[in-house]
Amino acid sequence: MNYLDNLFNLKGKTAVITGGGGVLAGSIGMGLSKAGVNIVMADIRVENAENTAEKINKEGGNAIGVSCNVLSRESLEETNKLVLEKFQTIDILVNAAGGNVPGATINPEDSVFDVNIDDLDKVTNLNYKGTLLPSLVFGKTMAKQKSGNIINISSMAAMRSITRVLGYSVAKAAVSNFTQWMAMEMSRKYGHKIRVNAIAPGFFIGDQNRALLTNTDGSYTERGNLVVQNTPMGRFGDASELIGAVLYLTSDASTFVTGVILPVDGGFSFFSGV
Repeated sequence: MNYLDNLFNLKGKTAVITGGGGVLAGSIGMGLSKAGVNIVMADIRVENAENTAEKINKEGGNAIGVSCNVLSRESLEETNKLVLEKFQTIDILVNAAGGNVPGATINPEDSVFDVNIDDLDKVTNLNYKGTLLPSLVFGKTMAKQKSGNIINISSMAAMRSITRVLGYSVAKAAVSNFTQWMAMEMSRKYGHKIRVNAIAPGFFIGDQNRALLTNTDGSYTERGNLVVQNTPMGRFGDASELIGAVLYLTSDASTFVTGVILPVDGGFSFFSGV
């Protein structure tokens, strides 16, 4: 095995990916699988997780899809037990479950005073609690193993003030803070071989934001054009462009890296617009 193969070697490790039916989760799962990782796609909609696992297996991977509710500790404990029975270890956790709720987004004609508090709670629970609880359940297994990597999904909305997406911004800011807090806790109490990091994707077109960023003819909406204009690379990201960051953060190439929130954003996070 040559130097680079050894540095990035993940063969035989096992990864649990929540939100496994999503576009970003599916791309990350495929990338990890091609690096030799056993993949557990976990989703509250088990058929979505199984469909993603099937796509990975058709490409020569070793993946299963399981039903898992990231807001239920009992469901997470059942998944943890299932994974350990099948693969013996849990080496990587990717907390990709998340998303937005319409009522927690401010409509153009409304103001912050019109936000739906119940929906604000829903989006906060989905993104923050849906990251916290899996980290506690699967992280406890990693603590017993004295090794493991947790990758959370933050957002540009946690780094910069982006109009309208109040609930999502607040929730992802909490994810970023929790990433750093959990990194400190795990390293100090359970050793330097347990690391917690996050990636902060820029703008990627998925099912949830497609109508907001693109028209039916494929052209960009006004908001879509604003995003591209404020991204130095001048385009949206492709889900496959998250894979390299995840491979880096979960491999021995980053053994002294923990508590970072790594932008994968085409430069959006640092561009002033002028």
